[in-house]
Amino acid sequence: MARVVVDVMPKPEILDVQGQAVHGALGRLGISGISDVRQGKHFELEVDDSIDDETLHKVAGELLANPVIEDWVVTRS
Repeated sequence: MARVVVDVMPKPEILDVQGQAVHGALGRLGISGISDVRQGKHFELEVDDSIDDETLHKVAGELLANPVIEDWVVTRS
């Protein structure tokens, strides 16, 4: 068994409303010095050795992410 991490983030050109809300809250908490916040999704999958990288990228692109507005990275650990 292996652990696979899939991180999904909005594409840079997509407005990140949740990230903006967090950034605004930082100011209200009196925290400065953080210029931008982007919020994404983090998935951890336990997979057996028969699952190849192509299948993992298919799972990420068809199930975990919206390829129109999100980018993703698949990492085996």
